[in-house]
Amino acid sequence: MVSRAESGVPQRRDVPHVAMVAGEASGDLLASLLMQGLSLRWPGMRASGIGGSRMVAHGFDAWWPSDRLAVFGYVDALRHYPQLAGIRRQLKNRLLAERPQVFVGVDAPDFNFGLEAPLKAAGIPTVHFVCPSIWAWRAERVHTLARAADHVLCLFPFEPELLARHGVAASYVGHPLARLIPQDPDRSAARLQLGLLDGDGPVVAILPGSRVSEIQHLARRFFDAAVLMQRQRPDLRFVVPALPRLKAEIERHACEAGLTRGLMVYAGRSHEVLAACDVTLIASGTATLEAALFKRPMVVAYHMNWLSWQLMRGKQLQPWVGLPNILCQSFVVPELIQSHAQPEAMAREVLAWLDDPARVAQLQTRFHALHALLCRDTSRLAADAIQALL
Repeated sequence: MVSRAESGVPQRRDVPHVAMVAGEASGDLLASLLMQGLSLRWPGMRASGIGGSRMVAHGFDAWWPSDRLAVFGYVDALRHYPQLAGIRRQLKNRLLAERPQVFVGVDAPDFNFGLEAPLKAAGIPTVHFVCPSIWAWRAERVHTLARAADHVLCLFPFEPELLARHGVAASYVGHPLARLIPQDPDRSAARLQLGLLDGDGPVVAILPGSRVSEIQHLARRFFDAAVLMQRQRPDLRFVVPALPRLKAEIERHACEAGLTRGLMVYAGRSHEVLAACDVTLIASGTATLEAALFKRPMVVAYHMNWLSWQLMRGKQLQPWVGLPNILCQSFVVPELIQSHAQPEAMAREVLAWLDDPARVAQLQTRFHALHALLCRDTSRLAADAIQALL
């Protein structure tokens, strides 16, 4: 490996260039929070690469938008591979020419590992933000991670010890969402912000994902479930946060399912929606952790292409799929995955939460403890780790 000294990369600059790649909406959020800490450490810091609107709002120079990396399962990834490989090749060549002081890959491991490895080999320090879930899926990725990253910023406290067994340097920085989301969210205030009245009936949040392909697989199932719920409980109200570019598509699925009454679809505003709701029907992913931090009961559901599911199921290491269940190491919330993700089952499980306040209170106690565990000064701890690496 070429050392930083041999490659001509300065050991320190007053205004460093930090290259970053964040995929999808969750990566954009995590990266924007990281950028806040780095900007405090290095005012005037230059950051560029692949990112989303939140990163751009903090001064990020997005050479490509993060949604170009949003693929869904193995089949979707294969379909888009030539395009993704072309973007990665162009980005790699540009970064090798510009030689930033550090590269931070935010999640998106299948894309970022293939970028980090050649950058690391060329003497550019590499950081991977979010340990891939090797404790749940595809454990063999730890070896790829070791080749790709000089340091890993971990969201969960058990991960650094696991990585150390494989010779991977890592730091626990907590989950930035745990500081962003209050321990006791104000449901009434959130409803007021969304134009909902407190006494008009229970509010069910529907979150069918943030990728186009997720919407195609999940939205109609979720809205069919909502119609079934509304038949049993006519007073139910449904709220849906949507990425602006997906709002019309989500509204189309709702209309085709026949859900035209008691529905409000918002452009963005996912945190207000989660704060306002009584229960959520939600796609597996980072959003389930957000729902847990808002202390909301949930039903986790997911469905994908059959071939993608067969490939993923063979690499599953734990009985849980949803992050709240994985972190609590038990089925604290229902999971309806693949063939079980049927509208009738979804409707039944959501209504069960509304009919059992004692069960909801017990779940909220678990989620309060989880919130406290994950709440750290993530921006500062991440900046400390990156500064030490430099």
